[in-house]
Amino acid sequence: MIVARAWAGRHYAVLGLARSGAATVRALLAGGARVMAWDTDEAKRAAILPEPARGGGPAKPVEGQMRDGSASAPPPSLRDGPPPQAELGEDLVVADLETVDLAGFDALVVSPGVPLNRHPLAAKARAAGVPIIGDIELFAQARADLPPHRVVGITGTNGKSTTTALVHHMLEAAGIPTRMGGNIGLPILAQEPLPDGGVYVLELSSYQIDLTRSLDCDVAVLLNITPDHLDRYDGFAGYAASKARLFAMQAPDHCAIVGIGDAPSAEIARDLSRTRGATVVRIAPGVCMDQSRWPSLQGPHNAQNALAALNVAEALGVPGEAIDRALETFSGLPHRMERVATLGGVAWIDDSKATNPESTAPALAAFPRIHWIVGGRAKGDDLDACMPHIGHVVRAYTIGEAGARFAEVLRPHVPVAEAETLERAVKIAAQEAQRGEVVLLSPAAASFDQFRDYEHRGAAFRAAVEALA
Repeated sequence: MIVARAWAGRHYAVLGLARSGAATVRALLAGGARVMAWDTDEAKRAAILPEPARGGGPAKPVEGQMRDGSASAPPPSLRDGPPPQAELGEDLVVADLETVDLAGFDALVVSPGVPLNRHPLAAKARAAGVPIIGDIELFAQARADLPPHRVVGITGTNGKSTTTALVHHMLEAAGIPTRMGGNIGLPILAQEPLPDGGVYVLELSSYQIDLTRSLDCDVAVLLNITPDHLDRYDGFAGYAASKARLFAMQAPDHCAIVGIGDAPSAEIARDLSRTRGATVVRIAPGVCMDQSRWPSLQGPHNAQNALAALNVAEALGVPGEAIDRALETFSGLPHRMERVATLGGVAWIDDSKATNPESTAPALAAFPRIHWIVGGRAKGDDLDACMPHIGHVVRAYTIGEAGARFAEVLRPHVPVAEAETLERAVKIAAQEAQRGEVVLLSPAAASFDQFRDYEHRGAAFRAAVEALA
């Protein structure tokens, strides 16, 4: 794992013990810190308890966390000194942080899912003068102890994951040591440090940027900004300002790559160009690119993702032949425009991650003749965002709770089969799709009516297509 000498002897509170939170606890302990951790999910609290604390045995829980179900002593106040070591373990305590005096902590480390604008613990930390940070800031603090390396940070409302994975793939194609982490779901602190010359590629949400103070990316990328997560910000301007902070943390001579297909991003690019000149690269929309040899990078949205990744790779000195090879061999991410099979000249595409019409629209723009499987638990009554590309749809197959409503919306424009289930939609589409056409699962709706999540839905689609073969 990645650790920093600067953490030794410090005391951290950690809120949220999912993947990144659990990795944070382990890294801090390995770095010589003391940690008090909490999650409202009892299973997540229990999962960190067997981890041996530095120099001691398994940490003991406090405040309602005794394994036999009995009540334990109330959580300690740090102003009264550290908890008794023999009772609580040397370095790790599990306690409800809302009942603890935060004044003695060096930082509160929170999950990106914690809403800083309304969570009571965030207000409590601010009142106590305790910094609120995330695991990406801890990574930034650890960089001084790592072998010489570079960092790429990629943000944007859409396209972050694909661009991050594509940059990582380009680096691998060039034989450059690389790690991928951040919002893409791989905790960066849980990964092995890279050797000299390696490149860390981080997907960064606005939430993660909010929790970061000192991440100086050698290459920072902003793909786009459209309205999203506005419940966490003081309007759209606050959300855009969060994205722009990725560049504010950079040294002026480091590379900034900015898509200029929307007004807020274009304004950020203009501001950067005025102050930093040649270190700023603008990515214009509508750039003509031959995507015919890139099977997993179809559509105008992926043209921008590819152009951004190409510019990152060039800034890092990746040879052109490695870039070309990577674009051709990139397999995409699961459930994001993922080609799961080609049967009888018909391509079967899993875009189960498209859980709203805005996410589906780029998929419909990517292919000229589409058999479209659409439906699930709707997030609205319309498919307006998809309509500019409805001419690409040969036939629609509606499924799930929204099936009847979506059929009503689509029937004036395209032939519709109300298939009801995903398995039946696949069978009907297999009978009707012709060579050169595409069967596209891009539901424009959530999955929870018939599936556990979008990944479960995508796996069911793949299984149904494989059953055809």
